[in-house]
Amino acid sequence: MVIKSVNLETVCGYTSKLPDNACPEIAFAGKSNVGKSSLINALMNRKSYARTSATPGKTQTINYYNINGELYLVDLPGYGYAKVSEKEKQQWGKLIERYLYSSKQLKAVFLLIDIRHDPSANDKMMYDWIVSKGYRPIIIATKLDKIKRSQKEKHLKAIRQGIGVLPETEIVPFSALSKQGRDEIWELMERYV
Repeated sequence: MVIKSVNLETVCGYTSKLPDNACPEIAFAGKSNVGKSSLINALMNRKSYARTSATPGKTQTINYYNINGELYLVDLPGYGYAKVSEKEKQQWGKLIERYLYSSKQLKAVFLLIDIRHDPSANDKMMYDWIVSKGYRPIIIATKLDKIKRSQKEKHLKAIRQGIGVLPETEIVPFSALSKQGRDEIWELMERYV
């Protein structure tokens, strides 16, 4: 897709009413420090439109990025970040649940998992939960540049097994540094849109 315009159109917190958008939505979920903002910036061809941070847990809202007036990239709050209160974690969980349950335009959910580590219990729970809502999540294995090329298949297998993915689940290795995987992710998104 040729990106002509990008606009952070809507930001929704715990108490916000979710927008009733007319364009298709593609959602991105993942742990707090998995690289969601970096991925979204890479997809939008922007350096720092989605706020990236060395401090996990920065995205505490649902952010709707309007691309060309044709589709929304939806950045969901990160989960599993230890340095926030249990109450805050529950509120983020409810916000994500409300979005997945009520969005009429949600076409696909991408679940980001750090390729360097075995999936966490939270990753497994999120995957199962997305499946239970009727979606077939696509997994993006982030931080590909942080492992040796020879280790890639071993790590992808660990993700498949750790989450217990459905056989047809797509897993796309991605590097925000080299942009490897970016075109493949766009192809998948365009298939759903």
